[in-house]
Amino acid sequence: MSLRTTLSRASAVLAAALLVATAPPAPAPAAPTPSPSPTAAAGQTGAARWAVQPSSAKGPTGRNYFIYDLAPGSTLTDHVGITNLGDRPVTFDVYGTDAYTSTDGAFALLPADRRATDVGSWIRVERREWTIPAGRRVDIPFRLTVPANATPGDHTGGVIGAVARVRTTADGQRVLVDQRLAARVYLRVTGPVRPAVTVETVDVSYDNPVNPFGGGDLVVRYRLRNDGNVRVGGSGTVTVRAPFGREQARTSPTDLPELLPGATFTVTERITGVPPLLRLTAEVDIAATSTDTALPPVVRTAGVWAPPWLLLALLAGAAGWAGLRWWRRRVAAGPAAAATAGPAPTGVDPRPDAPPAR
Repeated sequence: MSLRTTLSRASAVLAAALLVATAPPAPAPAAPTPSPSPTAAAGQTGAARWAVQPSSAKGPTGRNYFIYDLAPGSTLTDHVGITNLGDRPVTFDVYGTDAYTSTDGAFALLPADRRATDVGSWIRVERREWTIPAGRRVDIPFRLTVPANATPGDHTGGVIGAVARVRTTADGQRVLVDQRLAARVYLRVTGPVRPAVTVETVDVSYDNPVNPFGGGDLVVRYRLRNDGNVRVGGSGTVTVRAPFGREQARTSPTDLPELLPGATFTVTERITGVPPLLRLTAEVDIAATSTDTALPPVVRTAGVWAPPWLLLALLAGAAGWAGLRWWRRRVAAGPAAAATAGPAPTGVDPRPDAPPAR
């Protein structure tokens, strides 16, 4: 068998193996990120139990959140209802603060030791402390004033009812524990609305398997940023492609959390059973939506090398074995050819024009 024939057969085996390995598996499921449910806040600390909800001067209005649409310079008065569900009077700290999107995508409020600079600073309560008798609700008025230079778009925060308790730790230290509940505030300042989402980074890693036919795990991690001035949500999908664009896997749409303006959020997708096909490309497709409209799709790709080491090793071994056999046959053929030709007759000049011997 010649070296060229051996290499051709080995290449055909590798190509056939890659063709079998590129059969696309079933889409990998992606667990959606749950969104906070719009329910009235209720909490408990020690003997204190309480609830915080939007209200009016006459009692609860059935609203889940404070939702406003105001122009710069506007002012309004509203009420937050705080109900003492315990069996003794409780003193509450009542104030406004700003919201942000946490690293895990949850709706979060600034810690008590951080001063609000946005909608939370626009909320004014008559006084900070309110003592509420057991089993009673107090509807506390507050004033919200939008600055004349407020930027258009969404401003999000909350009206907090907090309870401070002194507790003793296991080592005997006394610490002040501040537990808080809040009613959310969603304020839209009138003006130009600019929804925008970008995929800042896409990182792809691949756990290359020893057995290329079993497939490995492909991990895709991408970070989103809300670059607009309104809240956005939506879903994200990851498609894995082999060379020449052939689709290998696709995740189910992952629900994205509510991203406040300026917020970032990182999504991690793990796709199993992806065969090593020299080069794998992950395509991130974001279908974002705002409270007003759907946004144009946002697509970004990144790739990772995924060489089928076992198949390449087999091909290299086959090529080496074929080359060795070819070289051995070449060496063995040299002495055999010389023996077949034999020695030239004695006294005979091999030149055709030589004179006859005397």
